[in-house]
Amino acid sequence: MSIVELSAVELRQRIRDGDLSSLELTDACIAQIEALNPAVNAICATDFDRARIAARRADAAVAGTADLPLLHGLPLGVKDLQATEGLLTTSGNVRLRGHIPTQDISLVARLRQAGAIVTAKTNTPDMGAGGNTRNPVWGATGNPFNPDLNAGGSSGGSAAALATDMLPLCTGSDTGGSLRIPSALCGVVGLRPSPGLVANDMRPLGWSAISVLGPMGRSVADTALMMQASIGPHPMDPLSLGVCHDPVWPIQPIDIRSLRVAYSEDFGACAVDPMARRAFRARIQTISREVAICEPLGWNLEDGHRCFDVIRAESFVAAFEETYRTQPETLGPNVRANVEMAASITLADRAWAHLTQTGILRTFQSAFQQYDLILAPVTPMSPFPWKQLYAEVIDGKPQRNYYEWLSLTYLVTLATNPALSLPCGLDEAGMPFGLQMIGPLHRDGRLLQIAAAIEEHFSNDPSMRRPRPDTSKLMQARPDLKSIVTHPPLLKGTLGDAVKTEV
Repeated sequence: MSIVELSAVELRQRIRDGDLSSLELTDACIAQIEALNPAVNAICATDFDRARIAARRADAAVAGTADLPLLHGLPLGVKDLQATEGLLTTSGNVRLRGHIPTQDISLVARLRQAGAIVTAKTNTPDMGAGGNTRNPVWGATGNPFNPDLNAGGSSGGSAAALATDMLPLCTGSDTGGSLRIPSALCGVVGLRPSPGLVANDMRPLGWSAISVLGPMGRSVADTALMMQASIGPHPMDPLSLGVCHDPVWPIQPIDIRSLRVAYSEDFGACAVDPMARRAFRARIQTISREVAICEPLGWNLEDGHRCFDVIRAESFVAAFEETYRTQPETLGPNVRANVEMAASITLADRAWAHLTQTGILRTFQSAFQQYDLILAPVTPMSPFPWKQLYAEVIDGKPQRNYYEWLSLTYLVTLATNPALSLPCGLDEAGMPFGLQMIGPLHRDGRLLQIAAAIEEHFSNDPSMRRPRPDTSKLMQARPDLKSIVTHPPLLKGTLGDAVKTEV
């Protein structure tokens, strides 16, 4: 087994024991990126020179002290929405094609402090809007299981990089499902944390709970390790202040036979393709044989669609109104659609939306007085071609806008509960299937325990365990992932330290 295939947990231990150097691992990750990225276009800007310098420092520190930080010497991919000091951060937007921040976002700063080595940026849709990772700066990210299909979004670059073993850990973010959806479509783990656990000092609306930052990994244990390094308050994020930051690592084992599980195929409100329903039912049938209780929820969360419309539009106005007014041509169609939607929203609409969201939150919280875990699909269908902007029709039902096909995850966003996408075998089309696991608010550690126990229980079952793409085929693939670029790239190529050139 190549070292890049080892889990972040094992890599961490080998570096600490002196059996593996951080530089050796970093060089192996860089070689993997150079070999496989042309097939999926997961990686955009890179920082290989500084990563190697940091890896040498990490190796020197191993010999000097036993008190090493949690992620010591581990290469890290950072979503291109998140500011990285001295490293190109474009958000996939033409206006920001030359943007090089002077400081890290709080999450990146915290992960560097925990010993992680920022190695590369990962691709995202234009300004993170949408569940299909494609933009006019870097192009599209293809799915590692079939590069002609989409990798999900908006953390699609991170998910594809993890699935192909380019990096052991990557950051993500989630508003309507941006951590969970690409994780499901690429066969990795993504955790949407409870609001406030992972501080965000650059969120425009400091009190809004719908957008969070979070960890992504190839296993639940890797994700929990990164989550532990991510949590903590920040004075510029009011949601993070006063939150109880219970440890989530190391994961304590539990017996899944005691679990009380509820599930819903569609929350009574979401269009779901028959193939996705069959895949979900097969997983539920398997899990039901192993747990104490497994029963359906008779919910109807139909009001959640309009509720999410209003609250999402509010956040987009806060972030993009000025740019929309002064430079609308620099915004992609998805971003403009959200800002324009806000023009017809009244104060009464906002009050109704917040009342509805509170009701949805209380519906979930009431259920957790009876159950330990709620299960649902992550996505309503198998991945579609990345050249198709979004899923326009699901099971014969036209979707109202570019993001309604994400409703299985955005309804959970409204509840604000922690939610994890667990890779769970393949669907009938041979593509990864993700199981959405939802836990009680601010019980992220408990959710990770349950997810780890279920992952371990089914690790020997090919129909339930994490699938892996055929990287030998990817090395031969050269899909046209740049065909949507409508502006000439500022910097040549997608790889190399040229991204640090003065612009």
